Amino acid sequence: MTVNLLTTPSCTSCRKAKQWLIDHEVDFKERNIFAQPLSTTELKQILMLSERGTEGLISTRSYVYEQYKDKINSLTIGELIKLLAAHPEMIRRPILMDAKRLEIGFNDDEIRRFLPREVRKNDLERLIRNAL
Repeated sequence: MTVNLLTTPSCTSCRKAKQWLIDHEVDFKERNIFAQPLSTTELKQILMLSERGTEGLISTRSYVYEQYKDKINSLTIGELIKLLAAHPEMIRRPILMDAKRLEIGFNDDEIRRFLPREVRKNDLERLIRNAL
């Protein structure tokens, strides 16, 4: 299954995630969310897969977040999704996703979920053998 890698050009974590996918031979399709912003439908899909909801999706280090931080808690989910669609710089990056899995940000351990099951199984068996 192909992983969708949502990035921006200046994002260091995005470059790390991309290199990790290349190094582990994971098929992926990269998309610059500044050049091709996410639609409200895509943002809803991301939120449905997210374990942390909007809290995990919003970049609190964004300069646009500073402008809206006092208003965000009073927005409806629809209003917040429209705000994120209009201001992709407020979205944490990278976002890796397929039909069933989602990872927001780069984490060496969590990104392994995008490896094929057989590869993960073999890695676990090798670790167990080495631990004995």
